[in-house]
Amino acid sequence: MASMERNRGTQPERWILVTGGAGYIGSHTVLQLLTQGYFVVILDNLVNSCEEAVHRVRKLVGELGQNLNFFQGDLCNVEDVHKVFKMHRFEAVIHFAGLKAVGESTSKPLLYYNNNLISTINLMDVMSKNNCKNLVFSSSATVYGQPESVPCTEDYPLQATNPYGRTKLMNEEIMRDIHHADSEWKIILLRYFNPVGCHPSGEIGEDPVGYPNNLMPFVQQVAVGRRESLTVFGHDYDTRDGTGVRDYIHVMDLASGHTKALDKLFTTPDIGCATYNLGTGRGTTVLEIVAAFEKASGKKIPLHFEGRRPGDSCAVYASTERAEKELGWRAKFGITEMCRDQWNWAKKNPYGYHCEEREVPAHKPVRDSSGHWTP
Repeated sequence: MASMERNRGTQPERWILVTGGAGYIGSHTVLQLLTQGYFVVILDNLVNSCEEAVHRVRKLVGELGQNLNFFQGDLCNVEDVHKVFKMHRFEAVIHFAGLKAVGESTSKPLLYYNNNLISTINLMDVMSKNNCKNLVFSSSATVYGQPESVPCTEDYPLQATNPYGRTKLMNEEIMRDIHHADSEWKIILLRYFNPVGCHPSGEIGEDPVGYPNNLMPFVQQVAVGRRESLTVFGHDYDTRDGTGVRDYIHVMDLASGHTKALDKLFTTPDIGCATYNLGTGRGTTVLEIVAAFEKASGKKIPLHFEGRRPGDSCAVYASTERAEKELGWRAKFGITEMCRDQWNWAKKNPYGYHCEEREVPAHKPVRDSSGHWTP
C-alpha cells in the first residue's frame, strides 16, 4: 500500500473501492474521484466493460493516474473480494457492478438474481469483516416501476416490474436491513434514470456489446452507419410529440453526484441509509433526443415507427430537490451538451474501445417500457 499521505498535501489518503469501475458510469466516476484527490481501486470482471477504459482514465488524469489501481475479479467469487481488501484499507465503496439489461433479465432471471444479489452480499460481508461500512450504491429509477404521476420523489411506492429492477430493489432492501441491524453502516442509495453523453474529451464513453440497451447508443450507432434506422415504439402518447418522455442525465453530472454522495458519507455521521434521485428534473421525448443528436452530429437519423409495447409508460422523470438540498448537487448539462459529447465520442470511437465491429445478434431488437433496448 502506498504511503498514508496525499501526494498533494498532508491529508491522509482515502482509498475508495469502485466495483464495476471499468464500465460506462464507473469509469467516469473514477475519473472524477481521482481529480477530487481520492485514491481508487477498480474491481471489475470485464464481462460488460473493457480495461482500455482504465488506461484512458489514467491518460486523462495525468500524474494522478498513479493513484489508480485495477484488479480483475468477480464479486461473486468471495475470494476475489477478500484479495482486494487485503491490498488496501478502504474508507468507502462505490458499488456499480452488476448485470443491467432489462430484456436479458426477463429471459434469464436466475442469472440476474444470482449475479446481482450474491455479488452485493459478498461485498458487504467482506466490507463488514474489514470494518469498512461506508457505501454508495448505484441503484436505478426502475425501482419506481410505472409511476402514477411525475416527477418521481424518493418517497414514491417501490414496484419494480422486471427482474433487473427487482434486483436493484432487493439490494436496496438488503442494505436497509443491514443498516437497521448495525447503525455503524452509512449508506447512500442513488436512483438515476437515463445516463447519456461522455467525457468532453471523447476518450471514454459508453461501449455496449451487441445491441445497445438504451436509446442514445442506438442513435449514435445509426449516425455512424452501424445501424440502418431507429425504431420508435409508440408515437401516440399524450406528450408534446406523441413519443415517450424520460429523464436523461449527462454522465459527467452523474459522476459528480457520486462524488457528492461520497463526501456526504464522510461529513455526516448520522446519515443512516439515505436515498437520492439523480436526474435533471425534467423530461425529454424520444423525438427531442433524436432532433438534438441530428443537430449535434449533422447526421440524419432514419426512423421507423411501431405501436406501443404493452405496459409502456407515458412519462418518467425525477424530482431532484432532495439531492440539491442535502448533497449540494444539481445537474449542470442539458440535452445539447449530452448530444454534443456523445457525438464527439462516437465519431472518435465508432466501434467503442475496439478497432472494429464485434459480432452482434442478427435479429431485431425491441425497446421496453423503460426505454431499454432488448435483444
